[in-house]
Amino acid sequence: MNRRSCALALGMVFLASFAAAQGGAEDRRSGYQDMGAALQKMQDDDTANPAMLFVQAGEALWKQKAGASDKACADCHAAGSMKGVAARYPAFTPGSDRPVDLDGRINLCRTTQQKAPAFGPESQELLQLSAYLALQSRGLPIAPPDDARLTPVRAEGEQLFKGRQGQLNLSCADCHDDNAGKSLGGATIPQAHPTGYPIYRLEWQTLGSLKRRLRNCMIGMRAEPFAYDAPEYVALEAYLMQRAKGMTMDAPAVRP
Repeated sequence: MNRRSCALALGMVFLASFAAAQGGAEDRRSGYQDMGAALQKMQDDDTANPAMLFVQAGEALWKQKAGASDKACADCHAAGSMKGVAARYPAFTPGSDRPVDLDGRINLCRTTQQKAPAFGPESQELLQLSAYLALQSRGLPIAPPDDARLTPVRAEGEQLFKGRQGQLNLSCADCHDDNAGKSLGGATIPQAHPTGYPIYRLEWQTLGSLKRRLRNCMIGMRAEPFAYDAPEYVALEAYLMQRAKGMTMDAPAVRP
């Protein structure tokens, strides 16, 4: 092999190694894959998955009339029409100037269509409905909208994910990119792919949203968390969903 061929070969090896280090699609892992067999079994069995209690309550809410319009979600939407919806958010809604997450979309329907007060952030009712809707997308690939308006939103989310913050001067990427797969506090550090939200965390002993998980991480970095209605959470979720594109939804999931 001559010198030029050798240089080309070394360059190709470097590029391949660099790509592997960045984590191609085949290298992505969900939190489910990093759990032990017992927790995977709990999630897989709908009779053992504690999140399914929230799904059942969410189904009842879906059929319950509310507000001045005296309408139920089911009056406008067949449950089957919700297939794949949770896998597409955050997204812009008609007439909006900024994207909303799934919780935001639920509250938009509630205030504009049902003429009812919005559910509070992380309220039981909002989690129940989001769990019921998320179940309709279980087993489907994450499919973020091909919407140019989301490009700057995802860029903001990426900046937030990679930016250092808090008294510990850490970023989300320090754990979920650089140290993914390692152990922290007896649990495997995941790659931060939001395939299972809302999730039932054993640590919480209840269901929680991605916002709650992001706030936990910020508090762990000793940073001031954003308010629940802050657009930064939507930007972070838009970025995380884009990098998880094509991965399988397993919501509502169980996690340690």
